[in-house]
Amino acid sequence: MADFTAKDVQALRQATGAGMMDAKKALSENGGDAEAAAKWLREKGLAKAATRSDRDNSQGTVAVSQSGAVAAIVELKCETDFVAKSDQFTGLVQEIAALVVADGEDAAVQKVEAIDDLKLVLKENIELGQIVRIEAGAGHVLDSYVHRQDGRGVNGVIVELDSGPAEVAHDVAVHIAFTRPQATRCEDIAAAEVAEERATLTSITRAEGKPESSLDKIVEGRLTAWFKERVLLEQGFVKDDKTSVKQLLGDADVVRFAQVVVGS
Repeated sequence: MADFTAKDVQALRQATGAGMMDAKKALSENGGDAEAAAKWLREKGLAKAATRSDRDNSQGTVAVSQSGAVAAIVELKCETDFVAKSDQFTGLVQEIAALVVADGEDAAVQKVEAIDDLKLVLKENIELGQIVRIEAGAGHVLDSYVHRQDGRGVNGVIVELDSGPAEVAHDVAVHIAFTRPQATRCEDIAAAEVAEERATLTSITRAEGKPESSLDKIVEGRLTAWFKERVLLEQGFVKDDKTSVKQLLGDADVVRFAQVVVGS
């Protein structure tokens, strides 16, 4: 019998989250070597995790990290909101976000082993989701916002402006979190999509019996409303819908934005 004690079993359980019998077997299989036993458990845990890989993991947590002119959003996916708001889970995704800010998107792979350990401990289908990193241009303004729910981030936004105060960039980030625009400007939406919507609105308006002489004007008005639902600069600001985002910006302009929403 391998040389290990009940304290060794308990220490291994605390380090890995494994059950008592699994911990004892791991130590037995590895001659009492705790490090080798932990690796053995991880490998076994990964084998079990593979059987969970087809389970829905539409829950998770979004973390945003920013340092100077660089910001990143990272999504870590799991199966339940209970796991998503746990300290282990939220702590890990925040670590990954900080790592991405410092070393780039590819740096997230450095935490693959930690994610695998979490699969073993929490027994869920856990994997990296979306990763976005923005490095602002010289003289540009960068800010971010995370909408939290039940102790976890569920909606993260980064905004880069060409100028202006950080407070405005933050207000725009908050606005994006709640309105979820598809594009920054009208021209950013594909021409084919716009043409299809115009044709649909024309058919609807004609079916309502509107006079042909007014048809184009009515369709254009409805198309304008359609753009306001989807285009950031055309939207009314969430804190004051009488002011458009374009007016809020003043002389500044949105260079780009990124948004990651859990489960989207």
